Amino acid sequence: MNRNKLISDYYTLHRAELLAYASSRLGDKDEAEDLVQNTFLRLLTTDKMLTEQTLPALVFTICRNLVSDYFRRRAFRHEFEHYIQGCGEGFSTMESAFFAADIIERMEHGLARIPENCRHIYRLHILDGMRVSEISEQTGEKYKTVENRLGLARRQMRAYLRAIV
Repeated sequence: MNRNKLISDYYTLHRAELLAYASSRLGDKDEAEDLVQNTFLRLLTTDKMLTEQTLPALVFTICRNLVSDYFRRRAFRHEFEHYIQGCGEGFSTMESAFFAADIIERMEHGLARIPENCRHIYRLHILDGMRVSEISEQTGEKYKTVENRLGLARRQMRAYLRAIV
């Protein structure tokens, strides 16, 4: 059977089931819709061998991993927001806005010191929440190259932030 036809048939038959699974985990129907769509997009772009027997397990594994990624990013975002709010305790709303703007400005100065190829990868990872494998696919670079450049960017950003604090 044609690979895309196999995925298409599975999508039409089991989309509602997968949507119910994602909705029960996320509690948000819109986020669940996006997650299910991303699951099938990943299936279409994967190079793994697909059969009628392996497809259900792979679909739910991908979906489960995307749910985990969603909660991991959300936890990181909340942690960062609490950190920012904690640093700005006692400030008025106007002062908090200036404080946040100051942090963003310092981050941009640090990013400007990083080589362009590392900076792009760092932005995709930190700001867009992409994983190394996703960045590798998007940029067309090898996984290890992306991993090394991200590590270099992280080290340089940590060193810069330590120096200015």
